[in-house]
Amino acid sequence: MSTDYLNDLFGLSGQTAVVIGGTGVLGGALALGLAKAGAAVVVAGRDPEKGTGRVAEIEASGGRGAFVAVDVSRRESIEALLADVVRSHGRVDMLINGAGVNSASPYFDAKDEDWDRVLNSNLKAVHWGCQIFGKAMADAGGGSILNIASVSAHLPLSRVFAYSASKAAVVNLTQNVARELAPMGVRVNALCPGFFPAEQNRKILDAARVETIMANTPMARFGEPHELVGATLLMLSRNAGSFITGATYYVDGGFTAMRL
Repeated sequence: MSTDYLNDLFGLSGQTAVVIGGTGVLGGALALGLAKAGAAVVVAGRDPEKGTGRVAEIEASGGRGAFVAVDVSRRESIEALLADVVRSHGRVDMLINGAGVNSASPYFDAKDEDWDRVLNSNLKAVHWGCQIFGKAMADAGGGSILNIASVSAHLPLSRVFAYSASKAAVVNLTQNVARELAPMGVRVNALCPGFFPAEQNRKILDAARVETIMANTPMARFGEPHELVGATLLMLSRNAGSFITGATYYVDGGFTAMRL
């Protein structure tokens, strides 16, 4: 198969991608994958040390990257991120809304402040990203947004009530925004990872829960961050994903199928 054909389908040369949450494990893998596919990648997050480290990794692989600090709890910070990227890169072609937090507890012990923190980070920030960047993309003639959801969007998982609710809402928001923005040339999709070694999982998984997850995942293992890149390229690519919008893709080793 011709590499030119694959590059035409999935290549991102000449395009700019912003990865909010690119300082994390999964967001960082996606940022690196987009850079390897040719995009200029802006890694956005709260931690400058992690951000500059991610950019160094991108540059070491031959890609182009930059770090911009963002606080997703503040609309004006996301607006400033957009302005910074447009000023330095001219436009934004792709956005990944990948920032997120979790909180685990028995339901009767769930605290209001934890609920609000999770919903604000995982849902409101995604809405702001879609609204702020989506408008800029629509004005520029098109673009693509990928929102990071979770298998917990529709499958009950113990002790993560706010997280699951937020991710279910992200899927619903994605579908509604996709319908609204499709006539403007902006595609919006959702990626639902299964269980990966991300920060949220490290904090809440004990040995018993790890064993349960393995027993309910047909591939009997956790995912590796780079295994999210293929689906991401499909949904963000102008050519390969040109007729995909409002879709939800699961990358979970069969976990969802096992639970149906």
